[in-house]
Amino acid sequence: MSIKKLVSVFFSIVLLCGLLAACAAPATPVAEVPAETEAAATATEAVVVETEAPKFEPGTTLVYIASQDWIKDPELELAKKFEEETGVKIEYQIIPSDQYFNVLQTKLEAGGEGIDIFGGQSGKTDIKLQLNVEKNAVPLTDQEWVSRMNPLSVEQISLDGVTYGLTIWDTVGGSWVVVYNKQAFADNNIEIPTTYAEFAAACQTLLDAGVTPVYEPFADGWHHVLWFLEMGPVYEAATPGLADALNANEATFAGNETMTAALTQIKEMNDKGYFGTDALSDLFADTEAKMASGDYAMTVNRFGLPKQIATAFPEVAEDNFGFFLLPLADNQIWNTNPAAVSKFIYSGSANIEAAKAYFEFLASPESLQYMLDNEPQFTLLNFDGVTASLTADQQAFIDTYKTQGTVYQTAVNYVNPQWMDVGTDLTALVTGAMTPAEVLESIDQRRTDMAVAAKDPSW
Repeated sequence: MSIKKLVSVFFSIVLLCGLLAACAAPATPVAEVPAETEAAATATEAVVVETEAPKFEPGTTLVYIASQDWIKDPELELAKKFEEETGVKIEYQIIPSDQYFNVLQTKLEAGGEGIDIFGGQSGKTDIKLQLNVEKNAVPLTDQEWVSRMNPLSVEQISLDGVTYGLTIWDTVGGSWVVVYNKQAFADNNIEIPTTYAEFAAACQTLLDAGVTPVYEPFADGWHHVLWFLEMGPVYEAATPGLADALNANEATFAGNETMTAALTQIKEMNDKGYFGTDALSDLFADTEAKMASGDYAMTVNRFGLPKQIATAFPEVAEDNFGFFLLPLADNQIWNTNPAAVSKFIYSGSANIEAAKAYFEFLASPESLQYMLDNEPQFTLLNFDGVTASLTADQQAFIDTYKTQGTVYQTAVNYVNPQWMDVGTDLTALVTGAMTPAEVLESIDQRRTDMAVAAKDPSW
């Protein structure tokens, strides 16, 4: 809701309260008020409303620091509209993903350096340890939009009942799954795999036919980690209660047979050429072009990728792509994640009220619907009151995979904050510099270091 509308609503409430008070008053004679006096009183009321409504000045600039790929084009358009309505400009500072958290932490430790809004991943561990929201972020529990946000998303952005951030993301359709070229599968008589063996056989068939099986961009440092941590549901199914045991420091990653199998399969995929010859230098930003070319048959992405491809390359039909689950360790459980990219207001900002107004604007039903309708990557949003439409392929995926589980970067403490470090380890794995056992031991050591630093009683 715009500031002008807020002012109008506030003014209407003031008038309504006055009328109700008049109706409830005793029936005593009332002196007639001259028209000039009444007009002056009304003008005075209007002046009072105008001075109390906006708590920020037009011309304010909000500095928003975020990682690469976090700010979508529809949000940039909404920011322009917000500026038109309020006079408040949003200045984005976008940092490469492999540098972002180091840059953010450096800025926060240095006192904010002019930051008003900062981006980060939600998830209780992340917001406490990596972002330290209790110190660095403004509490937002009393904001109206919190009641419309998915409760699971609210939980992952809150500590001790206090909500610190705004998550606008596709946390269901945003699951990371295998997006595959249906024509490439049909041309090579490949069925959707349900085991790793079937998947590996499909990859070999494609490779023999001159098609690179999987587009896997390692260079950004984060994407290839999805193959391991998104497999949390299958780790949990193999060892029920494992996430709780890990959080209680009663279990380790090291020695886990299912995790070891998944890492071994990732290395095998690279060794056999299933990721192609340029995976270590490939970039996530090139995904649409690579998949549109037909040179690659699969990639790990979200429900929205086919629309993104069709938007960027109109000659490629959206319905030429389907979806299935990441099949490592024979996984058939839908990996879901209620945590996602989120926005926080820096506690040291001089423009907190303007930032709150921007969050309110973004979380309005109108803005959310605009975001969903205009961001190809999103098929659903984690808010009530937003209407989504699904393609036949998206619906087929939902109808096929009924069992869901939470990914381990969210289910297990002290995992997501080391995402980029895990990425470094996995690159070392596929290049032969680390073994699966060493990767798991490295993850355990970082978890221990973070837990000790956080004075976790389980450690």
